This record gives sequence, C-alpha cells and structure tokens, in this order.
Amino acid sequence: MFDVAAEFEAALSSGNWAIALPLIYLAGLGTALTPCVYPMIAITVSVFGARQAKTKVEGAMLSTAYVLGMCALMTPLGVFSALSGGFFGEWLNYPVVLIGFAVLFVALALAMFGLYELNLPPALQNKLAGVGGIGLKGAFALGFAMALIATPCTGPALVALLAWIGNTGNVGLGAGAMFLYALGLGTLFWVVGTFAVSLPKSGRWMEMVKSVFGIVLCVMALYWIKDLIPGLMDAFERTWLVLAIALGVAAIGLAVGAVHLDFHEPNVAVRVRKALGIVLATTGSFAVLAWMITPALGLTWREDFQAALAEAREEGRPYIVDFGASWCQACGELERNTFTDPRVIEEGSRFVAVHVDLSPGQDTEEKRALLRGYAQRGLPLVVLHASDGSEVHRVTEFIEAEELLSLMQQVR
Repeated sequence: MFDVAAEFEAALSSGNWAIALPLIYLAGLGTALTPCVYPMIAITVSVFGARQAKTKVEGAMLSTAYVLGMCALMTPLGVFSALSGGFFGEWLNYPVVLIGFAVLFVALALAMFGLYELNLPPALQNKLAGVGGIGLKGAFALGFAMALIATPCTGPALVALLAWIGNTGNVGLGAGAMFLYALGLGTLFWVVGTFAVSLPKSGRWMEMVKSVFGIVLCVMALYWIKDLIPGLMDAFERTWLVLAIALGVAAIGLAVGAVHLDFHEPNVAVRVRKALGIVLATTGSFAVLAWMITPALGLTWREDFQAALAEAREEGRPYIVDFGASWCQACGELERNTFTDPRVIEEGSRFVAVHVDLSPGQDTEEKRALLRGYAQRGLPLVVLHASDGSEVHRVTEFIEAEELLSLMQQVR
C-alpha cells in the first residue's frame, strides 16, 4: 500500500499524468471506503430510487445521474484551481505558505487517525440530505449534495489534489483529475444502484483505510517543507541500498501498528505503538518518495550565472540557461526525464549550462531580475543561446529528450 502511496506522490510531484490520473481515480475509490461515505451508500441509493428501479437500465440511469451530480461539484473545483496556478506558483516562494500547507495536512491527517472528528454542522447535513428525490433530476441533485456531505473524508484528499492542480496550472488536467476523483468516489454508489449488490458490513477495516490516508497526508506535509530543511533531500541518494532501507522502515512502521492499531484503545501502550508506527511509516514512505524524485546524473550545471556567461563568451561556446524551482512540476519532469537522457548529456557537453534555482530558500531578487530579463514570468524556462550570445530557442513547458536534443543540435 505504501509503495502505491509513494508512487502517487512521485507522480504528482513530477507531473507524470499517465500514472497520476489512474491513481487519482483509485484515491476517490479509497475515499468511498472511509466511515464518512461507506455507510451511506446503501441508504443513499435507496433515497434516489435505484433500489426501486424496475429494470437494470433504469437503475443504471439513476446511478449515473447521481455520480454525475458528484462530478458537477468536483470538476469546477479543478478548473478554478488550475486557473489560479500562476498565483499559486508565486505563493510557494514564501516559506510561511509552505509551512501553512504542511500544518494543514498534518491537521487533516490527525483527523484521519481519529484524534478528533471533522463534521459539517448537523443542521446543514440534514438539509443537504433532504435534497433531491426520485428521478434523474433528484438523483443528480442528491449526488451534488452528497459530495458536500462527504467532505469530512473527501476534504483531505481534495486539498492535496487541488494544491497539485494549482501547481500545474493546467485547466484540462485539473478538470480531468477532479472528474476522475469524483468517478472513483461514486463507483460503489453506481455498482450498488445498478446491480443491487450488497456491500460488506462496516467495521474496523474502514478505520484502517483512514489511517492509510492519514499517513499519505503526513508524507505530503513533509514534501511541502522539504526545501526548508537544509540537507534533507541530499540524504536520499538514488541507490538501491537507500531504497531498501526506506522500504524497510515503512514496513516496520506497518508491523508496529501504523494502520491496524487504534488511538481509541484505552491501553496506553497500544496508542504509543500506533504513534510510533505512524512516524516510522511516514518516514519510510517519504524516503521512498524522495528516492523516486531524486534525479539521476544529468547535465553539469553551473550555479553562478555571470561566471558561466563569462566562460561561454571567453571560450566561444553556446550556453543553456535553465530556470527552475522545486514547486514547478514541469521543471522537475525536465530534470528527471529530459536532462538525464544520455544523448542530451553528450550534446550538452558543447554548452556551458547554468541553472537558476528559484526554490524556496534559494530565490533571490537577483535571480528574479534574471528571469524578468527574459520577459518571462512563469516556469519552466529553458533558453538556448548561440556562441555569439543570441537567443536561439526557448522552452516553456515539458518536452521529451528527443525534442530538446533536436533544438540543441541547431545551436552553434
């Protein structure tokens, strides 16, 4: 389970949509198994009339309308977050914003662990539960309302997803991601409403699902502040030994009781084991994530822009300037997938390569002035200069190694 969680985090942080989008659907499906949602499935299906449907086709239509009601609430949230992406990227330059995200994720994680409950006011819950009725319109309205009623359990996942979407700034991706999340959340409702199947009874296993979500949220909290902790990411070299140790620590956390024990137990020793297990599982899972997002060897980058520029002029060499930041999804994907390609590395030996790091703690007014000098506000930005200093090509989004190689070969 923690391998999946780490892979999900790595996919989100790198912008690897082919991996992230299916896992977003699974995150929605997992949310449906939590205590805020699961017990309501059979009851809700009866309310909008699927249980009373005369045919499976009628049941499927009602269930589909219900799920689309969920999607109608979730999808616009993804669009709004993506549209705010430019501002979001600027906010992430401020440590107080990153710390705020980390605190929020920890607070949501503690709720997942059962230390306290997050619930809508009872009056609002009752009002929302009375929305809708029999028929397609009623099912759609009830699905919309259900997405709100389930916020105590959907909220933590939504906050994480919306933060990622805002970071990408991709409207289509934002809408698609939230639509898939809503589909995952509504899958069990659709299955029960269409085929009139009976689900397993609620039980202890749902608290275990919540604990898994809590650990993922703790890992995300560490991810947001990783650049504020000096030397943290340097500790995770991309070696098999580091990965084995990370997986081992996560496994020990599971064995100690990160998931299967409960904070509601009266025994103090059990609660201590639960807490220790969470710490170990979170540490191990974050280490796996850090290992996965740590790039392999790539281009040799200079850090001093002026010194690199002087070297290029003196030696009559072309040069490449890469503006990046840890919060920039496309920048990370370029770093991991494009700049590490052996063909790019070989061709890059002709260039003087300089990296301008705008990550939190590294961002300075001098570096911002360099970015403004290129009349570019957002990231990523990779600029290829000829040996005479003229700009030849500019890259402002993720591109594959083959495309960058072709651009580099045209620069003399």
